[in-house]
Amino acid sequence: MRESADRWDKALASPWGRGAAAVVAGALPALAFPAPALWWLAYVALVPWVLLARSACTKRRAALDGWLGGAGFMLAVHHWLLPSLHVFILVLAALLGLLWAPWGLLVRTLLHGAPSARRCAASLVLVPSGWLMVELVRSWEYLGGPWGLLGASQWQVPPALRLASLGGVWLLSLVIVAVNTALAVLVALPRARVPAVAGLLVGAVGGAAAWLWAPVPRAAGTVRVGVVQPGEVAGAEARIARGEALTRSLAGRGAELVVWGESSVNRDLARSPAMAARLAALSREVGADLLVNVDGRHAGQPGIYKSSVLVGPRGTTGHRYDKMRLVPFGEYIPLRSVLGWATHVGKAADQNRMRGTRQVLMPVGSAGGLRVGPLVCFESAFPDMSRQLVRDGAELLVAQSSTSTFQESWAPAQHASLAALRAAETWRPMTHATLTGVSAVYGPRGEPVGGRLGTDRGAAAVYDVPLAEGTSPYVRLGDWALYGGMLALGAYAVVTGARALRSRRGAHEAERNR
Repeated sequence: MRESADRWDKALASPWGRGAAAVVAGALPALAFPAPALWWLAYVALVPWVLLARSACTKRRAALDGWLGGAGFMLAVHHWLLPSLHVFILVLAALLGLLWAPWGLLVRTLLHGAPSARRCAASLVLVPSGWLMVELVRSWEYLGGPWGLLGASQWQVPPALRLASLGGVWLLSLVIVAVNTALAVLVALPRARVPAVAGLLVGAVGGAAAWLWAPVPRAAGTVRVGVVQPGEVAGAEARIARGEALTRSLAGRGAELVVWGESSVNRDLARSPAMAARLAALSREVGADLLVNVDGRHAGQPGIYKSSVLVGPRGTTGHRYDKMRLVPFGEYIPLRSVLGWATHVGKAADQNRMRGTRQVLMPVGSAGGLRVGPLVCFESAFPDMSRQLVRDGAELLVAQSSTSTFQESWAPAQHASLAALRAAETWRPMTHATLTGVSAVYGPRGEPVGGRLGTDRGAAAVYDVPLAEGTSPYVRLGDWALYGGMLALGAYAVVTGARALRSRRGAHEAERNR
């Protein structure tokens, strides 16, 4: 045992060994997400990374530990992009990993050496707050969006979903990092056990209180929704035909809405009356409105849009939602004049898609009694978009997606899991429909409804989706956990700055007296 510890110390003493350890430590939390879905690992996975940054001999080394760990995390969470982006994913991971450099420095500042119990207690608030700021910045759509937020790893844990209804995915991330920080303090700083244990107890009591007494949505009946997943089909026309055949199999089953996946139709219905007529006839045959997704040029408008289009028995209803937040490199290339070379080393977008300008509610059914809020592809990762749709009156959230490019990877399961979180945050059920899987439906508490459609088949299924009334605390109060983290870090900066100023003045006066 002693020899193993000595070898570990020597490895960390080497810059290369320490750098490799930081990358591995940063990558470890990725195992908490699907497909491994080791959700419990999230509560301990950051401990090695925290201990590494804490032990850095210099501030520069701590920042480097944060950077390399962040690069490891981003690479592990997005490793399924490697076939599409090739070497460019290493560049992206390195650039985004820089966001964790200040976090590594913050960990060292608070926990290096033999910090006081007060400083350790402060770290239980400040280290999680620092992590939230990293998640906030990288959630900007032009930096890739909020895929892999730490709190999203808890999508299948009912108590965690109850917390999400109070403070969104941000509150979950805050709690998870706080637990990891407390455990790191227990491991490395035995004298600070009191604040660490107290922090863990506060978290446990708070979680139990939320589970027992947090408000829950009120049941408001059900709606029958059909999901059509064509599976792996070669060619756009064959995919449309397969979607039509699967939709016909739902006739007579009482569905009020049938949802197709992203890019399920390859031409604008306003420019293709024949296709619009085919879909309207299909709607009449099944007795339900169809929500399809068009990837094509709109009549009278330049460029290509990805649009959710509602089709009823009489044709298109006039309700269309154009995707607003596009996937970097997949649907457009930022600064194409500079980064356009990415198309030569991977499957980056050969031309930029166009953006929509506003979110849309769609009334479904002959009486328009059900208001549906559509999202396209990775827009389901943005909590603010689903929250705004519910504030506008959405009763059912729908995400239309396609992860066929990443069929054998972790991506389909990761994407489907986001619907559970959005449903729990907003108290509104969510349907996640894809071309090739995973398709899934979740109720207003984030609970699974019916069986999932996996990546191994094409199929159609009908779900009795529970509806709900009421407004969740997260929809009502918004991102208060983020604002609390900002406030804590701001207060820490003010106090630290004031102490530094007093120390400088004291040193100056002492020098003058001498």
